Amino acid sequence: MNSFQFLVAVTASLGGLLFGYECGVMNVVLVMDAFRIFFKFHNWNGDALDENGKKIKNDTQEKWYRDLKEADNKAMLEGVITSSFVLGALCGALMATYLGEKFGRQRTIMIGACIFTCGAIIQGLSARTWIMIAIGRLITGLSIGCNGVLCPTYISEVAPAKIRGTLSSCYQLMTTFGIIVAAIINSIVWYYTNIKPEGLGKIRSNIWEEVPNFEWRFALLFQVVPGLGLAILMSFLPKSPRWLCSKDRDEEAAEVLAKLNATSTSDSVVQEELKAIQEDVAATRAAGSSSVGELFSPVIRRRTFITFLMQLFQQWTGINVIMYYQSQIYGEIGFTKFMSTVVLPIINNFVNFISTFPGMWGIERLGRKTLLIIGSLMMMIFHISTWAFSTQTFRGKMWQYFAVASIFLMVFSFAWTWGPVPWVYQAEVFPLRVRVKGSAVGTVSNFLNNWIIAFVGPALMKAWSTKTFLLFAAACLLAWIYSQFYVIESKGLNLEEMDAKMAGKA
Repeated sequence: MNSFQFLVAVTASLGGLLFGYECGVMNVVLVMDAFRIFFKFHNWNGDALDENGKKIKNDTQEKWYRDLKEADNKAMLEGVITSSFVLGALCGALMATYLGEKFGRQRTIMIGACIFTCGAIIQGLSARTWIMIAIGRLITGLSIGCNGVLCPTYISEVAPAKIRGTLSSCYQLMTTFGIIVAAIINSIVWYYTNIKPEGLGKIRSNIWEEVPNFEWRFALLFQVVPGLGLAILMSFLPKSPRWLCSKDRDEEAAEVLAKLNATSTSDSVVQEELKAIQEDVAATRAAGSSSVGELFSPVIRRRTFITFLMQLFQQWTGINVIMYYQSQIYGEIGFTKFMSTVVLPIINNFVNFISTFPGMWGIERLGRKTLLIIGSLMMMIFHISTWAFSTQTFRGKMWQYFAVASIFLMVFSFAWTWGPVPWVYQAEVFPLRVRVKGSAVGTVSNFLNNWIIAFVGPALMKAWSTKTFLLFAAACLLAWIYSQFYVIESKGLNLEEMDAKMAGKA
């Protein structure tokens, strides 16, 4: 791998950073007092809580936090605002199929970054109605869904076969990095605006009156920075050589391949790779134009179902219930507001980020299927242990820490296995003629199930509390069965060899 290949992969992976920041920012924003009061999740009559989040019993106690009263429709509004982003992502994944084929992967990623920036501005400047912020999140979701299809596809089409999985994993790595950036920045904001705010202990005549809204507006508007950054940086990257060949721009494709391989267009490596791509394009054209129905033809349908189910199970591992609502989960286990909102989310997000690196190593050495099998078993075990420890928290702090350690271990289990593998897998298993459509099937599955999880997550946690982890343990058991008996290994094959293996020719 040369420096230019690495630069291309990392820059394209910044689409994952946008996804990660958007996911990570909501965990903190949802527990910001100003956000909760502004959108009428809660009201505040002026009462205060102590350092441990307990009600103040007398005036001599030190006042630390606002004592907010939850509205009856809080869980529903929270679910709608959180899941609107995922609904937009679902639509964006469908748009990617058309845009990626017509305008190319590189240009469409740039368009997606601009759309993301517009959505971030709408969110940050939202009026006092859940409809406006939901629309803003829907628009940012359009971008994330589109780039969720095209960024891994673009990387896979410019990466050498022997390190394609590693470079494609950069997308997941940047997603986890975006989550930790969001956690650190917004936890600092929360710390300075939600601890010992003005007005504690003073009676408020209007319990719905706003408090200063800088905290959540800043958190959401900050998304403009990575959005514009991705749009600008992508303008310097080359177009996909496989897409160029599909548009009869073979000379441009050869120039891109030469640049990616740090050699001349006459070099044998470039010519061999170009020839393989041209042959694949020719075979695609001989078979006629592609359609969605082709994804369910005898030679392709297995990889379509594998991809759809892989992204479905990725979401039903429960990872995004933890990432979206982790501060509330830690509070349910019994930790203080400071620990639940600042300390534990940062630690968890750091675990998530660091754990992606073993996945980048293992995806080429152990294989895609092996990682899925290992990950599903580990996550099942740690979901069960999280529930078991959470039932014992009344016995003391030790059990609280056991429960949160199980959550961290579950996140570790996900981040190096089920985190990167589905994105790498869906980008490499389909033939060129249906590659974007096939990748879109996986991404649509991801965001459809993500939307379901995000919408019902608050209601599940309210009704079942930590028993929800048993539901996800059962899903992980099904994921193990699926991985063990249905998934086909794709490690080490170039994209043309992949077509042959999946079609039963090798």
